[in-house]
Amino acid sequence: MAESNLGESLTNRHALSKKLEAAAWGLFFIWIGIAVFGHVGWGAGLIGAGIITLGAQMARKYFALKLEGFWVAVGFLFVVSGVWKLFNGHLRFLPILCIVAGVALLVSALVGRPRD
Repeated sequence: MAESNLGESLTNRHALSKKLEAAAWGLFFIWIGIAVFGHVGWGAGLIGAGIITLGAQMARKYFALKLEGFWVAVGFLFVVSGVWKLFNGHLRFLPILCIVAGVALLVSALVGRPRD
């Protein structure tokens, strides 16, 4: 009986995860369409994409699903890149931040333990 409940719980969590993923991609493409039609510019477009990406991870956290570190990093970089673009590139640290984030992700993929 307990195994049946565990299996159902895992199936429900997987279904919820897939729905959140589909909703996030849907919002992402809607935002891209709005940004292109509205000519909002790269800065605002990147910030919007970053907010959607980070919002999806916040929803995963809220529903007690595993947080996806890669997408948190991508969302953060989208937001920072958008802010950088809005300030006309006066924030000189962004390229270095992107390189450091990329190296950190590569090192974690190569050195880290395999997970589910």
